[in-house]
Amino acid sequence: MARVQEVLVRTQRIATRTLQAGPEDGVPAWLLHGNVSSAAFWREVLEAMPARYRAVAPDLRGYGECEAKPIDATRGLRDFSDDVEALRAALGVERMHLVGWSMGGGVALQYAIDHPERVLSLALESPLSPFGFGGTKGPEGTICYPDGAGSGGGSSNPEYVQRLREKDLGEESPFSPRSVMNQFYFKPPFRAQPAREDTFVAEMVKMCSGDDFYPGDLKPSPNWPGVAPGTRGINNAMAPNYCNLSGFVDVSPKPAVLWLRGADDQIVSDSSLLDFGTLGQVGAVPGWPGEDVFPPQPMVSQMRAVLDGYRVRGGHYEEAVFENCGHSPHIEHQTLFMERLADFLARQD
Repeated sequence: MARVQEVLVRTQRIATRTLQAGPEDGVPAWLLHGNVSSAAFWREVLEAMPARYRAVAPDLRGYGECEAKPIDATRGLRDFSDDVEALRAALGVERMHLVGWSMGGGVALQYAIDHPERVLSLALESPLSPFGFGGTKGPEGTICYPDGAGSGGGSSNPEYVQRLREKDLGEESPFSPRSVMNQFYFKPPFRAQPAREDTFVAEMVKMCSGDDFYPGDLKPSPNWPGVAPGTRGINNAMAPNYCNLSGFVDVSPKPAVLWLRGADDQIVSDSSLLDFGTLGQVGAVPGWPGEDVFPPQPMVSQMRAVLDGYRVRGGHYEEAVFENCGHSPHIEHQTLFMERLADFLARQD
């Protein structure tokens, strides 16, 4: 098991905690975490990485112990991509493998669009749809309403947001961070070891909250469900008004892609339980305008359509599906995840 070091790195853009493991002259492999988490969710992966890699997991802007600087949602995920590029320059790395989980998968795609010459390969674990989270339909990612209604800063459960702000570490409410993690990050009845679970929850509540961070601001909309994205914060950066990663199909050079996902993911799914389209369809949010107007976002199908387009243009991707697994294969099925990731990386070096 590699020893994980905690290193504060100051770049030209931001100062952030990084977790690092492996030889300093090893092949760079960077791990980007998802929404409402931090670099600490990667610790076991860092420890288990093959010895030839220098693995680095940073806290992204607004998360963990990263410097609190606001997020301009009108740039989509480019604030995060630019932070990754600044970290690359600060650490003196020329090229790296990128592993992105959930929102971090979207950041990895954005970085590959912005700096394809820096990417050795891409491993996308349960990645954000290339068309953002919420408010689109069809594999081609057509936006449901021009203002992005049904996505962004108004899409998070208010009680969950409040409990994050209050740093609730318990599980008496189904909307506490611990309960949400165990219900949605993992497929029940899976639970991490108690001490590890406590660490995960403690990292979740470190996240910055408010209009500039999580979940971001919102504005009223005449379109269902009555709220649309604002211009600031994390969830708005993933709204379809601002986040469109379909341009990945045309990057050059074209790094090989490994797409890893759990078969029972409830977050990134063609019927996500966190998507207004699904909630409207099942009657949980009244006034749903119907399948033609606002269906459940087909997130997996959208990712497949973009990756198929990437393949048609000369790129390569392969897919690994983990059975009996939710949103976090690297935690729920760590051994299998590491075997698949290590095999892929070895074939790209």
